[in-house]
Amino acid sequence: MHPKASGAGKEGERPSSSAPRTDDALLGDLLSNTSDLVSFYDRDFRLRHYASKLKDMYGGAVTLGAAIWEIYPSFLDAKCRNDFLRVFEGGSPATIELPRSSGEASRSVFVFGTANGVGIIESKEPGGRSATEDQEHLTLLHQATHDVLTGLQNRRQFGDRLHQALATIGGQKPKAALLQIDLDDFKSVNDTLGHGAGDTLLQLAAGRIRDVLRDGESAYRYAGDEFAVIQLGKEQPAEAERLAGSLVDAFKEPFVINGIPVFVGSSIGIAFGPEHGTDGEQLMKAADIALYAAKTDGRGCARTFNRSMLLLLEQRENLRRSLRTALERGELYLEYQPLIRPPSSVVGFEALVRWRHPEVGIIPPGVFIPIAEADGLMDAIGRWVLEEACRQALTWPPSLTVAVNLSPAQFLSGSLTDTVAQIIDGVGIRADRLELEITETVLLEKTIDNIDTLNTLNVLGIRISLDDFGTYYSSLSYLKNFPFDTLKIDQYFIADLETDLKGQTIVRSIINLAQA
Repeated sequence: MHPKASGAGKEGERPSSSAPRTDDALLGDLLSNTSDLVSFYDRDFRLRHYASKLKDMYGGAVTLGAAIWEIYPSFLDAKCRNDFLRVFEGGSPATIELPRSSGEASRSVFVFGTANGVGIIESKEPGGRSATEDQEHLTLLHQATHDVLTGLQNRRQFGDRLHQALATIGGQKPKAALLQIDLDDFKSVNDTLGHGAGDTLLQLAAGRIRDVLRDGESAYRYAGDEFAVIQLGKEQPAEAERLAGSLVDAFKEPFVINGIPVFVGSSIGIAFGPEHGTDGEQLMKAADIALYAAKTDGRGCARTFNRSMLLLLEQRENLRRSLRTALERGELYLEYQPLIRPPSSVVGFEALVRWRHPEVGIIPPGVFIPIAEADGLMDAIGRWVLEEACRQALTWPPSLTVAVNLSPAQFLSGSLTDTVAQIIDGVGIRADRLELEITETVLLEKTIDNIDTLNTLNVLGIRISLDDFGTYYSSLSYLKNFPFDTLKIDQYFIADLETDLKGQTIVRSIINLAQA
């Protein structure tokens, strides 16, 4: 959420006496110093930003979110309204003469379309710029305050608006709500369908966010697939929770990109000012923590910040630091789950990694594995698990196999086959006693590398198992294109198999399919 530092100049180049002017700097100068009355309005005709001179001229009518006719009542006049709507609906920029009372000087405004609304400039000085120059200046203002890809207001506007909102409410009872929105599984769309599809998805997502907003709610894009909504003048927490529910629901329908339906949900963190933060940084941190809780709770949901979340996050950070040294300290160990062939023959064991923390005790893999994957530790942990499982399997009867789970990080590292071959040779275990389990997430993109990796492992004599079959995508093309020896049916279908007739039918069909 913090802008990246700018890069250094070329080698040997002396720094100039003044930095180049950025769009933001130009925006600030133009809005604060222009003698023109500049204003921008969204698709709901609500004021989004304006030059300081506009406030000087029209006073209290100029507030963010004000309707255009509150500032320019003339747009309620039939002719002015029609001329304005022609521009608003995609027509060419136009100069519109405003109706005037007897003895009043003539007034006109220049109206032009923007990415998500209109811009208006009212010249108050004779001999001003031409219409073309006006449009160029206003276009620059819009570009400096809006995200080019989605048309939503940008990070700069978000920071300014959040600061204004918190300064306005102060310590009073009315709350400002901040909703931070993160797209679930956006990276997989980028990785599998390409960045062009990712850009299209961001545009469609911005449209869905915009469509559910009401008065007093404004949307922003401030980084990658991260969006935010600031909500003011509402009954809280009910209105923020209502909006969050609408946003989650808006992402349940698939996005269609190049004819392909793509399912991407939204996770949302909610925080209130001044209750959870009296400045922008504090409030953003609180919303971030709530967003993390929404991700942890399964994604596709919203969570409101509370102090216990902060405690849990601190505990997780402590675990993260401890996990980096857990392997070298010998805190990781393996447990085994028997693999049974009906009616009761044990044919092998599945190795399951566990962590015995010296202070906390046993930490479930569902807690530390995601940390390891996020921190890039899974490759080292996975190698240790594979080697340790093979060493321990050497002490078993030679007829028993050992199964080891591979994380996507290991599979996609590019060195998996070399690692497995080295461990088999180093330990001295037969390749046909080893089974490697993968999940379908590593197969979402059917690349030559994926196929080559599995085929090479297969040639080495290693068995390959597809875990959790029956959920997520579970494409039958996996069975055709990849050399699997085993399908592991997801436990969702097994949990109540004795009483669920539908589950029995599905499981029986998968078994018949696998055997065939």
